[in-house]
Amino acid sequence: MSAGQTCLLLGATGVGKTLLLKRLQHLILHGPGSLDAPPSTLPTVGTNLTDFTLKKKKKLTIRELGGCMGPIWPSYFKDCTSVIFMVDSANIAQVSASCMQLLSVLSAQPLHAASILLLFNKRDIPCTMSLLEMKSLFRLDDIIASAPQQITTVELSARSGLGLQEVLTWLESSAVK
Repeated sequence: MSAGQTCLLLGATGVGKTLLLKRLQHLILHGPGSLDAPPSTLPTVGTNLTDFTLKKKKKLTIRELGGCMGPIWPSYFKDCTSVIFMVDSANIAQVSASCMQLLSVLSAQPLHAASILLLFNKRDIPCTMSLLEMKSLFRLDDIIASAPQQITTVELSARSGLGLQEVLTWLESSAVK
């Protein structure tokens, strides 16, 4: 990503996209180890733009698209170079729909050169599925083998902060490309 490039933040309604953005902002401004209680959030209706300045003064805009906007996500694909796709790993009823959405994103021609970060969120909830179960339900090995994009997976709890540093590291490494 060069200066001023856009990363899309996608996922079903309620997976934690807005909380992730707020937590990343806090991490960038205050550094690791400074996370307070999670801020309150409301479901995003429409789009939410958040600008970040990463290491080496790289500028990045993350465009969060509300989960209810799934049918029109493709209209935002043209100008982005990376995608963060979030999945609620505690909501088994949502997994198949999330998998279908992910496959649609990966098959979109404008995103064939994009870097993809697949986040399995809500790892702090006791009833969450294991990473192995999530990968199996998504048939992730098959997806990674056949997708034209490079796909990175991270387990995350936007609420507790688990995995936030890995997300930030991925954003910074993607910004170098």
